[in-house]
Amino acid sequence: MNPQAKLVFTISLLLGTTITISSNHWIMAWAGLEINTLAILPLISKSHHPRAIEAATKYFLVQATASTMVLFASMTNAWHTGQWDITQLTHPTSCLILTSAIAMKLGLVPFHFWFPEVLQGAPLTTGLLLATIMKFPPITLFFLTSPSLNPTLLTGMAILSTALGGWMGLNQTQIRKILAFSSIAHLGWMTIIISFDPKLTLLNFYLYSLMTAGTFLALNSIKALKLTTLMTAWTKAPSLNAMLFLTMLSLAGLPPLTGFLPKWLIIQELTKQSMAPAAVAISLLSLLGLFFYLRLAYCATITLPPHTTNHMKQWHTNKPTHTTVAILTTLSTMLLPISPMIPALL
Repeated sequence: MNPQAKLVFTISLLLGTTITISSNHWIMAWAGLEINTLAILPLISKSHHPRAIEAATKYFLVQATASTMVLFASMTNAWHTGQWDITQLTHPTSCLILTSAIAMKLGLVPFHFWFPEVLQGAPLTTGLLLATIMKFPPITLFFLTSPSLNPTLLTGMAILSTALGGWMGLNQTQIRKILAFSSIAHLGWMTIIISFDPKLTLLNFYLYSLMTAGTFLALNSIKALKLTTLMTAWTKAPSLNAMLFLTMLSLAGLPPLTGFLPKWLIIQELTKQSMAPAAVAISLLSLLGLFFYLRLAYCATITLPPHTTNHMKQWHTNKPTHTTVAILTTLSTMLLPISPMIPALL
């Protein structure tokens, strides 16, 4: 892709995100979402591969539908209450339509079907944008409208997302699809707490973005798209694979690492809200996710493939590991000690 064109699309992406997260009026938020969608489409389809074109088409159709529903929800609310302010969403029908629209934009169950397909068709760097930056504007709208939304509905969708994200990731061999289902499972954790403590949702999103960025950039450096490629990648960059191993364990939410922090705070808050059964359910369902993270980590660092003759070994290169990946891995593994400061920040 032409560097100037790429620059224009990247600036448009940042502009769309900034407009949505800083707007107070529904029309401005909708315009930001549309700019975002149109800016990412060329980045998804830049390889001109049929799968990439298919992914871009699916992404456009789903996002256009969701944006229309956002507009419809805001117009219904304005019709009944005379308010265009995002925080003044009070009409029950509007709240329901908006919940569906944002769930569709994020890829929450039952509107999750498009996300693994789109991520599978996109390059790893665009996949990183889809899993992190593109989810920020819808989560901001969730954050602003959270007092009006139905907590029971959100809790149900969150538990289903965690269950389905873990379950469907179990038998995947394509790394991008595994990361897509991981994203759906993490969105479940963010959604379950948004009615009770929206700032915890944002904290979870920031830490998830940090860990996912480390994972995607490490995979992009070793050019691994399938588990079989990952199995032989340790010969190419052993230190990078060790970093990938730690980031994967952090994404799984294992205790000494950063990924445990949001899960711990969310379980604590759910217990305070007398939602212990929901906390137990979502904790047990996250074990499904732990299985495939462990499988990825195991493939990345520990195993040799069973029939080594069938796989081409990668050349070992002494290229220095990318500084960004090193910084992101450090943050993805060592932020748990800041947890005493979190209540003051929230």
